[in-house]
This record gives sequence, C-alpha cells and structure tokens, in this order.
Amino acid sequence: MIGFLIKKTFFDLWDNMFRVLLLNLGFIASLAVPVFLPGIMGNPALSVAVFAIGLLWCFVYLSAAALSVKALSDYGIFGFGDFWANLKAGWPAGLVLGFAFLLLFLMGRIIIPFYLNLNSMAGLLLAAVVFWTLALTLVSFQFFFAIRSRLDTKPVKIIKKSFIIFFDNPGFSIFTLLYTLVSLVLSMALAFLLPGPAGILLFLDEALRLRLLKYDWLEANPPADASVKRRSIPWDAILIDEREKTGTRTFKSFIFPWKD
Repeated sequence: MIGFLIKKTFFDLWDNMFRVLLLNLGFIASLAVPVFLPGIMGNPALSVAVFAIGLLWCFVYLSAAALSVKALSDYGIFGFGDFWANLKAGWPAGLVLGFAFLLLFLMGRIIIPFYLNLNSMAGLLLAAVVFWTLALTLVSFQFFFAIRSRLDTKPVKIIKKSFIIFFDNPGFSIFTLLYTLVSLVLSMALAFLLPGPAGILLFLDEALRLRLLKYDWLEANPPADASVKRRSIPWDAILIDEREKTGTRTFKSFIFPWKD
C-alpha cells in the first residue's frame, strides 16, 4: 500500500504540476504577509496583529488548497472557480487549525521552558508530558485538512477523527509524517515551488483516501466473532481498481506523453 501511495502521488503531481505550482505560488505570496510585513510596522502591537492575521490567512489558504487537491487524488481536476468556492467553504477549518497552531506554539514556547526552569524532577516530568502531548497532537493534526475534505466539516469532529486515525494507524501516521518532513526539505531546496505545500497536501489526501478503503473493507467483511482480533488487511485485493485507474508508465511516457 505504501509503494502504491507514493506512486499515485507522484503520478498525480506530475500530471497536475502546473496547478500545484500555482497553488504553491499563492501560498508563497500569502506567507510573505506574516514573514515580512510585521518587520516594517512601527508599532509592536500592530506588528503582532499583522503577524497573527497573516498566519491565520495562511491556514485558511491551505484549507482551500486541501479541498482543491482532493479533486486530483480523485482522478479529476480543479480550476480557479473551484478554488474560490473551496476558499469560502474551507475558511472555518483553516481558522480553527490556525488558532490551534498558535496555541500549541505558545505551549511549547512558554510552558515547557517554565517547567524546565523549576529545576526539579516534577518540573522535568511535567515538561516531558507537555512535550509528548504536543508531539502526539502535531502528528495527529497532519490529517486535519484531509479529514475536512473527506469526512467531516465540523471542527470538533475533525479534531476527534484526527486522533482516531492516528491511534488506529500509528505506524502509517509516523510514515506520513516522515514523508512530509522529507518533502519539506526538498521543497526548501526548490523554493517551495515543488512539491511545496500543495504537493504535501496532495500526498496527505491520497494517504487518507487510500487508508479509508481499509475501513470500507472491514465494514464489508466483519469478523464472525467481535472478540476476534482484526484480520490483516488484503491491500493487494483492495487496491485492484485503484491500480487499474492509475496504470503504469515508462520514463518516455513521462517526458513525451503525446507519443504513447
């Protein structure tokens, strides 16, 4: 399943490179607001306000981008009109994740140092608890926008399902986090043009979409005894249709698709 996920993400990214590039350019322009504008504000309070508003806007933009790339992982496309509609539909989720990110940042920046400065075993223990809580939350929240796109629109339920996905698929969630980190490093080398935020959102949407097929299979094939341990998932059988839709390609077909 992992190999097919990487393959399908690459195919969809390659086929829609221009659209992904445009989304990334929009995010780069959005990121300039919280990065550069606060420094030219003469008033400290105004600088903080501009930074917070700019950061929240970036999360709103990412929410719309996540709704847009969903069409790509579903073997479709999206246009400017679709992005505008997604912006209007996705802004609440973007604001919620933006505020959550600010809260988590403040917890890591203020609370952990406070406990460490107590210079006691209790303080060290409390700092460790806060750290691992933040880490678990960040790993779970990587699917926040994908869940908003595919499962639910209510922020509380999105948060709840983010944790459910993580605890039910911890190994898979750690893999997607590592893939995301590698993609971020590659994106920095390419000035965030590719794969960039949109490419990462596409991967996470592809990951959740394929992972949800597991639950469809489990619902269709429940164990005879509820106490029986969940059976191994037959991914080769589950992904037959997906592999047929994705197909296979040669290096020549990537560079000269019109010659096939």
